[in-house]
Amino acid sequence: MSDAVHQLARTHTTFLRTRKHPSADAFDELDSFDHLYESHRSVPEVYEAITEQLVLEAIERGKIGYLVPGSPLIAERTVDLLRQRKEVNIEILPCVSFLDLAWERLQFDPVGRRVTIVDGQSFETEVAGLTGPVLVAQCDNRFVLSDIKLSVEVENLPKVTVLQHLGLDDEAIFEVEWENLDREFEPDHLTSLWIPELPLSGPTGSMMELYALVRRLRSECPWDRDQTPSSLIPGLLEEANEVVEAIELIESDEGPLDDLIEELGDLLFHIMLQGAIGEERQTFDIGDVAREIRDKMIRRHPHIFDRDPDAPMPSREQLAEQWAAIKASEGAEAKKNSGK
Repeated sequence: MSDAVHQLARTHTTFLRTRKHPSADAFDELDSFDHLYESHRSVPEVYEAITEQLVLEAIERGKIGYLVPGSPLIAERTVDLLRQRKEVNIEILPCVSFLDLAWERLQFDPVGRRVTIVDGQSFETEVAGLTGPVLVAQCDNRFVLSDIKLSVEVENLPKVTVLQHLGLDDEAIFEVEWENLDREFEPDHLTSLWIPELPLSGPTGSMMELYALVRRLRSECPWDRDQTPSSLIPGLLEEANEVVEAIELIESDEGPLDDLIEELGDLLFHIMLQGAIGEERQTFDIGDVAREIRDKMIRRHPHIFDRDPDAPMPSREQLAEQWAAIKASEGAEAKKNSGK
């Protein structure tokens, strides 16, 4: 514990995020925010409440201290939230993180193997599209472990290494099977998980598997190999019309959802095939297609991505006019860039 931290606590009103940490014993006289964990429905709400109270205290008192377990720069959401608040200035005193002990116990170089560090409270969103080794922090209860387990829909996942109470007398490091992640041990605020290899799952994994299949067909199937962008046009139009028909049948309660899923898959296959051909010709790939539509949708939704939070949401009529204006502007810019 640095002298600077003790000096801060002696000279300014100082708060602890939680007392549920061995280091908190050195600050018996300080108030904590543990009561907020009991009065809010979710951890994100707790972090928002802590941030709000700290900002109010800082505005009233001028300068305050705020102590968090481990390093304030590693997996500390409240610090991230405080940095976003323009009402206060933040000075951070770095400290040793649990990660230093984790890498030593695992005998693993996180830089050489490109480890991803994620928060267990938001595991599903943070690992979307990720693969490779992952260290999961903030695994403090069984609900978090259940969410982690259920968010990865892949068979034959590797065993998970549980890291508990690193550096303490009751330190424990052991392995559990993925399906038993939320059953075999009792997690707490000093629990982390080490996943040595996270395979792709969910929509991202399925899309990558499909694209790999398309590339193999282009390589090994004579029919698929002979196709060109123009030769695929009749089939592309046919599949698009069949998607429309499937939607109309569902809307009229005359068609099953499975038919729509199948027809959308056929259309997606055509898109993937066009991307594979572009990649072979080194003109574009499926990633270019995804990035282009992503960027276009961001440009055409300024009311979502570039909106004044105090401004009212435009009406449907205003949104239609805005869309048309942005589309016309894009067309004029494209014409200008083409020299026509």
